[in-house]
This record gives sequence, structure tokens and C-alpha cells, in this order.
Amino acid sequence: MIDYLIQLDTKLFLALNGANSPFWDSIMYFASGKLSWLLLYLVIIFFIAREHKWKTFWWLLAIAFVVLLADQISVQAFKNVFQRLRPCHNTDLSEFIHVVGRCGGKYGFISSHAANTFGVAVFLSFLFNRKWVAVGLLVWAAFVSYSRIYLGVHYPGDVLAGAIVGAGIGSAVWFVASKILNKSKK
Repeated sequence: MIDYLIQLDTKLFLALNGANSPFWDSIMYFASGKLSWLLLYLVIIFFIAREHKWKTFWWLLAIAFVVLLADQISVQAFKNVFQRLRPCHNTDLSEFIHVVGRCGGKYGFISSHAANTFGVAVFLSFLFNRKWVAVGLLVWAAFVSYSRIYLGVHYPGDVLAGAIVGAGIGSAVWFVASKILNKSKK
């Protein structure tokens, strides 16, 4: 069963990664950049501050905790345990894949980008509690996560597992933080 899933993951990766062009190379490279979304982050901070006033610092601290947990869990509990090579480090695939930028660390299961973005997106979806915001944030997280496949650094399974773990972390941190912060006066 595991072999079948790995083969399916590899075939899906090759199909998704193979649909590339110079135009999309630059967009996907931008989408994966850590600071590419700085303007989005500033807009989010503005709306958190506008809506939550004095609690802003605590909500931002909770979001930072989501990223810290998602990042560390994706590396320590998954990448270092499963040690699945990234596609760009898999010599059997090297002639078939399109790599944009640098490959990154040796192991790719699970995607830290997917865990981080989905963790933040889910947390913020709860915080803002508006359907259109949730949809927008989840589309953003999916786009960033897909860029990792496009760039040749993650299999779809890495991204899917990262999204699930990140969403779980975002939900768990929201549950705890909201219980603590909603006990305080507004």
C-alpha cells in the first residue's frame, strides 16, 4: 500500500511539476519567498489591531506560536523521522523535473511552507470569523503550497500532509488562545 501511494505521489508530482513555463517560474518563486507576502502580513496586522485593540499583541504572539509549532513539528517530528528525499534530491527523477531556485534541505516530508501557511490561515479564519476572509486565506495557503510542487521541492503528499498538520496546529492554538483571551474584558 505504501509503495502504491509513493508511486501515485511521484506520478502526480511529475504531472504538476511538468506543467511549467518561464512566466509561472517567476510567480511561483515569488509565492514561495518568505518575505514576498510582507504587504499581506501588514494588512492582516492592521485589521487585527483595528478589530481587537489591546489584544493585538496577544493575537500576534499566538500567530507566532502557530508558525513556531508548525515549523518545528514539520522538521523534528516528520522530516527528521521519515527522511523522505525531496524530489529535487531524488537522482532517479533529476532528468524529469523542473527545479526553480535552490532545492533546500535534503528531506521534504512534510512541507514546512504548507504547515506554516495553513496553520496561519486556519488560525486567522477563526480570528476574523468571516467566510470570505477564510476562503481568501485558504486560497493563499493553497497557492503558496502548490508553488512548492511547481518549484520541484515537494511532492503533493508532502504538501497535503503539511496542510493537515498546519491546519490542526492552527486550530489547536486558536482553541487555547481564544479560551484565554476571551476570558479577558474586551
